[in-house]
Parts: sequence; C-alpha cells; structure tokens
Amino acid sequence: MERWLVISLMIVAYLGLTLWVGLRAGRGTSSTIDGFVAGDRNFGFLVMYFVTGATVFSAFAFLGGPGWAYSRGAAAFYILSYGVLGMAPWYVIGPKVARIGRSLGQVTQAQFLTGRFQSRGLSLLIALISIAALIPYITLQMRGAGIVIEAVTDGRIPLWMGAAVAYGIVLVYVLVSGVSAVGWTNTLQGVFMIAIAWTLGIYLPYSLYGGIGPMFEAIISQRPELLELPGLAASGEPWNWAGYSSAIVVSAVGLTMWPHLFMKAFTARDERIIRRTVVWFPTFQLFLVPVFLIGFAGVLFVESLERPDFILPHLILNVDLPVIVIGLFCAGALSASMSTGDALMHATASVAVEDGLGPFARLEEARQRLLIRVLIVAAGAIAYFFAVTEGVSLVVLLLTSYGIIAQLAPPVIAALFWRRATTAGVIAGLVAGGATALLFFFWPELRPIDLHEGVFGLLVHVPVLVLVSLLTPAQDEALVESYVNPPRTEP
Repeated sequence: MERWLVISLMIVAYLGLTLWVGLRAGRGTSSTIDGFVAGDRNFGFLVMYFVTGATVFSAFAFLGGPGWAYSRGAAAFYILSYGVLGMAPWYVIGPKVARIGRSLGQVTQAQFLTGRFQSRGLSLLIALISIAALIPYITLQMRGAGIVIEAVTDGRIPLWMGAAVAYGIVLVYVLVSGVSAVGWTNTLQGVFMIAIAWTLGIYLPYSLYGGIGPMFEAIISQRPELLELPGLAASGEPWNWAGYSSAIVVSAVGLTMWPHLFMKAFTARDERIIRRTVVWFPTFQLFLVPVFLIGFAGVLFVESLERPDFILPHLILNVDLPVIVIGLFCAGALSASMSTGDALMHATASVAVEDGLGPFARLEEARQRLLIRVLIVAAGAIAYFFAVTEGVSLVVLLLTSYGIIAQLAPPVIAALFWRRATTAGVIAGLVAGGATALLFFFWPELRPIDLHEGVFGLLVHVPVLVLVSLLTPAQDEALVESYVNPPRTEP
C-alpha cells in the first residue's frame, strides 16, 4: 500500500477517535446555556490544564513556531516569553472573574464587563472586537490543518480538502456537545501534541546532525545570525529590540484577554482549580522546546523554502522515517490545530449570540442554543474562505489578532481594581485604542518607532479611559464593590 494512503487511513482513524470523544463528552451536560457555553461550571483540574495549554498552543506553535525558528532564528523565542508572562496575571484575575461570574450567572467576557459597566452598546462593541480577532485565529488553525494534510499526502489531498475534512469533524462535535467537547477533546489532543513534539524534537537533530549540541555548533559556524537575539525580521534583516519586545508585550496582554480562554474561568469547578492551572501552566510551555529544535534542525538541511511554515512536514517527508511515525506526526499537528479551532468557533458563536444579540432581544434558551449552533457554522465558513486563500505566515496572522484583542485588557483591569472607572471611560478607551491599533496596522509607515500596533493602541487607550472616567460621574458604590471586592463563595 502506498505511503500516502496509509497516512490517510491513520488520519481518518485519529479524526474518528476525536469525534467519538467529542460526542461522548456532552452526554452528562445539561441542555441549558450554562451547559453548552460553560459546561455546567464543572471542569476539574485535568481538563482545565489541557484546555488551557492545548488552546494556547495551536497550529501557530506546531507549524509557525518551527517556521520562525527555521527562517528567523532566535526571533521565535518571543513565543516562549509571552506564554510565561501572559498566564501569570490570571492567578489573581481568574478567581475573581470566576467568583463574579458564578454569582451573577455570567458565561462570557462581555457579560462580565457589562455587569460592571452597564451598557448594551459596550456589549456590542466587545462582541465586534472579539469576533474581529477570533476569525483570523480560526483561519490560522484551518490553514494549519490543511498544510499538514496536503504535505503528508504528497498533495493528493489539497489544502482546501484537508481543512474541510478536519474542521467538518470539529463542527460536528462542537455543535452536539458544546464546551464539554472542547474540554475533553483538548485533553486527548494535548497528550498527542506533547508526545509527538518531544519525539520529533529529539529524533530530528540526532538524525540530521548527530545530536542537539552538534546541531547548534553547526548553525553557529554557518548561520550565527540566527542564534543572536532578537533574531531576524520578516525582511531578513535583524529584528530590532523594540519590535521584539513589543511583540512579547502585546501577546502577553492579549493571551490573558482572549475570549475563548477568558470564558474558561466560568467553567472551573472552583477557584482553586484556576490557581492550580496557572501554577502548572509553565510545564505545558516545555512543549515549545522540541518545536523550536525541529525548526533549527532544518536550517542547514533545507537551504530555502518558499513557505517556512512547511518546514516541519518538509523535514518529516525527507527524513527516512517509518510511515507510522509520519502518521503520528500528522495526528499531533492536527491536535494542535483542532484543539484551538474548536474553542475558537465555540467562543465566536457564543459571543455573537450572548453579547451581540442578547442585550437587544429577549431569546428563549432553546433559541439561543440554536443561534449559537448556526453561528458556529457561519464562523467556520468565513474562516474557511480565508484559510484556503493564500496569505501571510501563521505567526504574523496570530500577531495581528493579538493587537486587536489586547485592547480588552484595560477595561477588565479597571472593572476589577479601579473603583473610579466609568462606562463612558471604558467605551471611549476601547474606541480610541482600537482605532489607533487599526490605524498603525493598515498604515505601518506612520509609526514613529518600530512597535507593534497593539502597543500604540494601549498607549492611547489607557490615558483616554482614565481621563474620561475622571470627567464623568462615579458609578454606584454597591455595584463597584461587588466587582472590586466580590464576596467569597467557597472556603
């Protein structure tokens, strides 16, 4: 039997296993919105750990990470840096958000914010910002799945078909089981990701160079610029420290604010599980070490590659590996893509219904669930259209989304810790910060210094929020107290 056919059968088997887990996950969950969106607030530590880690490390890490290490060298280390920094604030923020959400019945990020800053317009604004950031992120995951399947089948299954098959499976289990499917499939996929990444990250350097040490010695002698921080920019010239540092800052801030991760605070069984997840999260970061090793392994082995995101499948297919190992690699890469894509599609539809439509129309729970399911399909269709269209690198696509979503950080911090913040201040800050980020994204030549557009947005956002809040009447003290100092609901 031909290699590509064996690999295709292994892909089918893996997708079948994922579908089975996803469908079974929802059997014990209630048919309420709380069940579909928040898993009846019953996720334990194991599921929270994997749903957090596997959701964060997606196709961009499994494919874009090696692609950056291969083409831009040390620049890829920004991914490791922001992951460590981004989760740390959640140790303090997460339990408070969970406590408030449980007491007020909240299941989305916008519901949390509009509970403090009561405005239907604000809810719609947050929904639009969230959807604008989530769609490119879903696109990234679909492209990742398509890239892998196209490469390992020697092009017999093109990118458009591979992405359609993988995400057809995702659609089915998310539509049926909601966030419970996201949680349990992420657990399965997280295990696959870690195991495959470490296997390949150790094997490839030894196979190509005789070890990890000899690999870096060879790179130092022939391509030393790749191991000098902060690495190379997309142009191939050295990346400056301003650009590197601002990418870390925006990504770290954005990581805490992603709606699909923020919403998981409402799924935890109790606050201690959130804290334990944050403490243990850095162990999931170890997943990136072998991912970078894979990219560096290709530096001297592959002289040039038109699409650096293909470096991992390119190496797999050009090193003498057993077909079963190639099939397992494909399962690992699909795990990375699907474990984030399912959470993103679920979050996009939930945000659209709960935050975009909910404040303006009274909907019965059955109709809300139906609308969420319809919009899951719609979000997937829009992302799929962009996924099969040639675009920029996976990491660049992700960085763009982070610049948008980082603008949600000031309102969240203000809601929890600043008593004087007002609705008018939050809305003005969001509009000013978002407009600034978009301005410098579309017209980068206007940037006075080489910083990420999201940083410029925050530099405008925070002063506007503070100034407008101080110029407008303070909020009701009881409402403010319920957020700044929420009553504990557990021992």
